[in-house]
Amino acid sequence: MPLPLPSAQLDAVVGFLRRQPEGAAVDAIHQSLKPLPPRRSVQRWLALLVEQGRIVPIGEGRGRRYLVADAPLPTAPAAERWAVAEAPAEFDRIQLSRAAQQTLKLVTQPLTRRKPVGYVFSFLDGYRPNVSAYLSPALRKKLAVLGRTAGEALPAGTHLRKVMDRLLIDLSWNSSRLEGNTYSLLETQRLLEAGEAAVGRAAHETQMILNHKAAIELLAEHAGEIGFNRYTLCNLHALLSENLLPEAAAGGRLRAHAVGIGASVYHPPEVPTFIEECFDQILATTAAIHDPFEQAFFAMVQLPYLQPFEDVNKRVSRLAANIPLVQRNLGPLSFVDVPQADYTHAILGVYELNRVDYLRDVFEWAYERSCARYAAVRQVLGEPDEFRLRHRERLKQVVGDVVRGGLDKPAAAVFVRREAEKLPEPRERTHFATLAETELTSLHEGNFARYRLRPAEFAAWRQAWR
Repeated sequence: MPLPLPSAQLDAVVGFLRRQPEGAAVDAIHQSLKPLPPRRSVQRWLALLVEQGRIVPIGEGRGRRYLVADAPLPTAPAAERWAVAEAPAEFDRIQLSRAAQQTLKLVTQPLTRRKPVGYVFSFLDGYRPNVSAYLSPALRKKLAVLGRTAGEALPAGTHLRKVMDRLLIDLSWNSSRLEGNTYSLLETQRLLEAGEAAVGRAAHETQMILNHKAAIELLAEHAGEIGFNRYTLCNLHALLSENLLPEAAAGGRLRAHAVGIGASVYHPPEVPTFIEECFDQILATTAAIHDPFEQAFFAMVQLPYLQPFEDVNKRVSRLAANIPLVQRNLGPLSFVDVPQADYTHAILGVYELNRVDYLRDVFEWAYERSCARYAAVRQVLGEPDEFRLRHRERLKQVVGDVVRGGLDKPAAAVFVRREAEKLPEPRERTHFATLAETELTSLHEGNFARYRLRPAEFAAWRQAWR
């Protein structure tokens, strides 16, 4: 006979959370209850309240908090911003299809107006490799042209190794940024090249970036051995999650307990045997797909949707999307310039609606931007960037001041952020700082004159920069 619902205890939890406008973690909720119940009971009650729609989880892992469903969402800490990110400024927006715009409208409704949903097995099981397709033939052809390199007939991983130094920084920074990491591009470069952690950044942010470096190196060093199999996916997870999970043994293992998705009405599956069966089916299906771009996108859709690991699932999917590209020496996908809000809302469209249109737009846009940086023959991607054009003189001034001042990377990162804060529009500041840092990392003997710099100034700065 099932146990009766602990209504008094559930009401007590909700009552406590109503007094916590910023939400509360499990430990605080546990300590508020008298008499003190077992911690596992509290965790069960929280899962039940989430299922009933009375409370909402915010964040993942150790930073997870809960708040009542009808309360306004608080300003989230950096590590949790992926779930409540503000829409980027207009210049930074991906041009969305009509279907993607409809998805965006649905997933940005208040939580109370979105229907709670669970895992839909038919979303996976109904896909037939090389018969079903998320990407149209025209889009796959376009991406193939963009990604083509001179090394297609060479051993797997040849092109990746050629661009490895730049990719380590770009992919580590961009993938971490999509998780709310606050490291700047220059700080990431300093960490990966000199081993110097940025002052004032949280330890888990530093660890996240170093973990990305290790995972990318796995893709490059074992390009001929990786694939959509347990060895590759579980080891990617182990590397990406090192020192970031409550239990070290959880790295590289499929989860055996329930997890929640912050600021979403989607509830991933909970039964371990079912998770394992779906995980194996995802791997088998992905491996059977012939087209590398369809493979990459299928992994980006289905892996986060299942949530096979305790945490770090989206990071695994972004790295896994590069597996078929690495194997065929196509240009890698580094998520350069992808707006965090667009990625977040696109993933929510998969979670809550099983719609891939928004994420497909993000994928296409992201690959175009990545190929512009890495392809052997750079593609012409439309008109000049409007934002860069508007801030052309300010960018030249900031880059020039860094060089003339002989600033090293840590000092330059601080200076760039300070200059970006002078922009009147707050939502433009992060984008401006990223552009300025990209200009600095791309500066060389053949292009410094456009910043009105003299050869002696550039030579002196290069010594400090190294």
